[in-house]
Amino acid sequence: MANAVVRVVERCESAKENRELDLSGCELMQIPDAVYHLMRNTELKTCDLSRNVIKKISPKFAVKFSLITDLNLSHNQLTKLPDELADLTNLTHLNISYNSFIVLPPVVFKMPKLRELDASDNAIIEIDTDQFITSDSLELVDLRHNRLGRTTFRRLKNAQTSFRIEISEYNEDDED
Repeated sequence: MANAVVRVVERCESAKENRELDLSGCELMQIPDAVYHLMRNTELKTCDLSRNVIKKISPKFAVKFSLITDLNLSHNQLTKLPDELADLTNLTHLNISYNSFIVLPPVVFKMPKLRELDASDNAIIEIDTDQFITSDSLELVDLRHNRLGRTTFRRLKNAQTSFRIEISEYNEDDED
């Protein structure tokens, strides 16, 4: 435990220099308040929270780290994202792969500059395709290795979008 705390503090100190916060593999269940405190005077560009056991992102994340352009939440245990993440107005890359999402979080469609979304390797069955298809900023959405329902799969496969959608081939065996 003490080593984990030291590691988090050291990485926060390093982020003050390069504006890139890397808390990957720190066994975090959430983002400690101490991290927000340590980073309070630092304008972060990127934040890597991958390979932890995070189940929930606090709404204050978007307030405290409002200027980030790249957020990696992969390899956690997330099932949803707070609506406040829409306030990440500079975010261009979001990685939520290898989590426990069943529905693609609607907030991703409200991020004004989001260009690349990696939502691969989740358990996503549904996507609000009407909202999804009208996104102005997206360039690439990776939905490979999800359990998309038949209707969602067909709508995505036939969607006329201004961005690239990557999906795995439909597998009848994925149906429950």
